[in-house]
Amino acid sequence: MAQLPDPISRRDRQRQTREALIFAARAVFAEGGYHAASLERIAREAGFSKGAVYSNFDGKPALFLAVMDQNLELAGAGLGDPFEQPTRPASTGRDLAEQEGYSLEATHGFALATLEFIASAARDEKLAPQLQERLTSVLDRYSELAHRVRADGESLPADEVGKLLAALDQGAGLILLAGGVLPDPAVFQAGMQRLIDPCRAAAEERAEG
Repeated sequence: MAQLPDPISRRDRQRQTREALIFAARAVFAEGGYHAASLERIAREAGFSKGAVYSNFDGKPALFLAVMDQNLELAGAGLGDPFEQPTRPASTGRDLAEQEGYSLEATHGFALATLEFIASAARDEKLAPQLQERLTSVLDRYSELAHRVRADGESLPADEVGKLLAALDQGAGLILLAGGVLPDPAVFQAGMQRLIDPCRAAAEERAEG
C-alpha cells in the first residue's frame, strides 16, 4: 500500500499563499499601475479571498513592498563585474525579464507602477522609512561591487563610487521608462568601467583602439 504524503504544515501553506499573492500582485500592478490595482483583483487572480491578503500583508503598500523586495533580490543577483561580462542597466528590468520569463511589457508596467509607489510612499511618514531601507539596500549592492572590483589606491571612496554607479544605472532606467531611449550598451558599459576603475578602463580602451 502506497504511503500517503505528509500533510502540508500551516507554515508551508502560509508561505505558498504569500508566494501566490506576490506573483498575482506583480501581474496586476504591472497591468494597471499601483493606484488602480485592487486587493480584490489580486486575491481573485491568486485564487483566494481578499481576507487572505490581509492575513498575510498589512494592506496594499505592504504587498507592493513584498513584490519590490523579490524584484530587488533577483536584480541584485545579476549585478556583476562590467570588466568581465556584458553589462546593461539593471534598473530597466530586462535581465530580470529574461531570467524569470516575464514579458518586457509586464516588466515595463511594473517599473512604471514602482514610480507611482515611490512618489506616494515618499510623502507618507510610515512608508518613507521603509522605502529608504530599500534604497539603502540597493546602494549597498553597488558599493559592494565597487569594493570588490576597483583597484587599490583610488582616491574616491568605494561607497561614493557605489552611489555613482547606482545613479548611472537607475538614471538609465528612468530615461528608458520616460522616453523609450536605451543607452548604447557599449557606452553604458564603458561608463560603469570608468567609474569603478578609470585607469584600467583607459588601458583597455587604448588596447582595443
